[in-house]
Amino acid sequence: MEQVIARQRGSDISSVSIRVFGYLFISLFALCCVAPFLLVLGTSLTSEKSITIHGYNLWPREFSTFAYKIVFENPQLIVGSYVVTMGITIVGTAVGLFIVAMTGYSLQRPDFPYRNRISFFIYFTTLFQGGVVPFYLIMTQWMHLKDNYLAVLLPGLMSPFLIIMMKSFVRSIPHAITESAKMDGAGDFMIFVRLILPMTTPALATIGLFIALGYWNEWYNSMLFLSPDMKYRPLQLFLYNVVTSADFIKNSSVSSNVLPRDMPLESMKMATAVVATGPVILFYPMVQKFFIKGITVGAVKG
Repeated sequence: MEQVIARQRGSDISSVSIRVFGYLFISLFALCCVAPFLLVLGTSLTSEKSITIHGYNLWPREFSTFAYKIVFENPQLIVGSYVVTMGITIVGTAVGLFIVAMTGYSLQRPDFPYRNRISFFIYFTTLFQGGVVPFYLIMTQWMHLKDNYLAVLLPGLMSPFLIIMMKSFVRSIPHAITESAKMDGAGDFMIFVRLILPMTTPALATIGLFIALGYWNEWYNSMLFLSPDMKYRPLQLFLYNVVTSADFIKNSSVSSNVLPRDMPLESMKMATAVVATGPVILFYPMVQKFFIKGITVGAVKG
């Protein structure tokens, strides 16, 4: 009896030790993930002189909000850029998620006769692309989307990677559900909306997060198709122009309201990063549960 009690105590101690070690490891890993953002935040609130002398620090040695003052020098423009980016992100995520979900569901159905041929044309674009020049000519000369927000919205609606991911999710749904709904008189679109979409909530949250991040961080297509004459442009392009303009002023002899040597270029770069990533950090906890579950299911079912 004493030996059994001793063994039980030993297993309890080992279990507690494993838990303590696991919590410490996860805490250190989480700290390593949070530390870069704290460095960016601390640097954005540090004066340029302190950064030049002491380098980057998690905690500002010489507190200064000068970088944010320059970034928000014209609040109307930055608010307009936020509105444009949020509008493109919301509309693009909703439409793109619906299109990707329908495509993945259709290509997974065994009674769809052309699914292999269409899948080939979709996956072919992951290996070979036409390049920037044909893409630019199609968008500007054929579709006439120069200086149009649709030039930023349309390219992000479809992604072969996301379609593959959606197919792996839908594969876990038995085809018998679709067949039984057809026997009850439901159409294909009704089956997709009423049955498939509610059963793929983790997939929709995961794919929707990828699409939303793609639109939120998009700046390349904005640079190609939106001219500087437009008053409001997406946030990432606006912040990029702010940083490049500050870099030009600092490295030139052109006089302005701020002396070139006093331009907080390094802290401005960090301030623009904080301004751009802040809303995403606030939004991510809302879909974290579905995101983790969706990634796990996709990895197992794929």
